[in-house]
Amino acid sequence: MIHNCCDTKNSEEMKKLAGFLRIIAEENRLRIICMLRRGEKCVCELWQSLKLPQNLVSHHLKVLKKLDLIGSRKDGLKVIYSLKEDEIEQYLKKIIYLLKK
Repeated sequence: MIHNCCDTKNSEEMKKLAGFLRIIAEENRLRIICMLRRGEKCVCELWQSLKLPQNLVSHHLKVLKKLDLIGSRKDGLKVIYSLKEDEIEQYLKKIIYLLKK
């Protein structure tokens, strides 16, 4: 018997969950998520702490933002990034649900 979550009707949901796992499995993105859990940061704070080029950190932020895991706001010339904990929690709940069945 195939569970509801595994049938082809939910393939879009499975693709979203797999995409989430691929995105957070990248070490630098996971570090960015960790840093943003402690509060808002601008890209300059992130790249200096991570000791990565600014353009690479910006790329990772773009990927996280595309999946709606982080948000941003302008503060003068700076862009300030924050974690969308509710979004991450929703993905994690769905994954836990799949693993428990």
